[in-house]
Amino acid sequence: MGNINSFSKIIAGTMTWGRWGRQLSKIKKIELMNHCLSEGITTFDHADIYGGYTNEADFGEAFAESHIARENIQLISKCGIQYVCEARDNKIKHYYYSKDYIVWSAEASLRNLKTDYLDFFLLHRPSPLMHPEDIAEAISQLKKAGKIKAFGVSNFTPSQIKMLETMITVEGNQVEFSLTADKVMYDGTFDDVIANKRMAMAWSPLGVYFKEETESTKRIKEVMKTMTKKYEATEDQLLLAWILMHPALIHPVVGTTNKNRLSAAVGAMKIDLQLEDWFTLLEANQGHKVP
Repeated sequence: MGNINSFSKIIAGTMTWGRWGRQLSKIKKIELMNHCLSEGITTFDHADIYGGYTNEADFGEAFAESHIARENIQLISKCGIQYVCEARDNKIKHYYYSKDYIVWSAEASLRNLKTDYLDFFLLHRPSPLMHPEDIAEAISQLKKAGKIKAFGVSNFTPSQIKMLETMITVEGNQVEFSLTADKVMYDGTFDDVIANKRMAMAWSPLGVYFKEETESTKRIKEVMKTMTKKYEATEDQLLLAWILMHPALIHPVVGTTNKNRLSAAVGAMKIDLQLEDWFTLLEANQGHKVP
């Protein structure tokens, strides 16, 4: 299974580092990389489309000047989404998973990130037209050449993974998961992860808690008033601790560029959330007792 065991529990999501977010300078990117490493966050999550196909190259330039040893970090990237933007002549958003395209995309990510290999390479979203044989041939070629260490998917259902596994082993699944977006606990996604020992990653792990005022977030915030005091923790730490308690051994992909919040995310790993408190938060989100 590649070298997945070396991945940090908290993963730094880079989507907002560039044009789709904070537009950090090269110096700020290097500072943020080093801060992550100082906190034990060694894994960085990318996708070719981030920043309209610009983030990887910007990160790569910063990484090249950071003097950080390649063996001290892990790089994840994703391919397949054909995004409508200046960088590509796409007229409509779609997905593309031909053998040649997958290989080309991985090699483009390598060039942009200024690295010889990706620790984890994911198909970003499932396509109705994907063919397991094409995908398997591409991944086998990339692995044989040492260009990717492990292969996984993102936002795939268990049945889609089962279809791929008629031809190729799928080593991980990165999905949306948080207290306010808990569908994957019930639709078989995490059952599949546990049963097949895949690596689970959660994007948007804080959900809409800080973004939207809903009946759900109002109930959770009321519960948080006592829990933050009980655990001497922040709300975002408790939201992450809730995820970390799940037996799928989930790696939260934390998208903040704020150094203090990255440090706080690491602190969430030390919180020993009690069983009843885990269910209290679940009940607050869902608005009813568990069945």
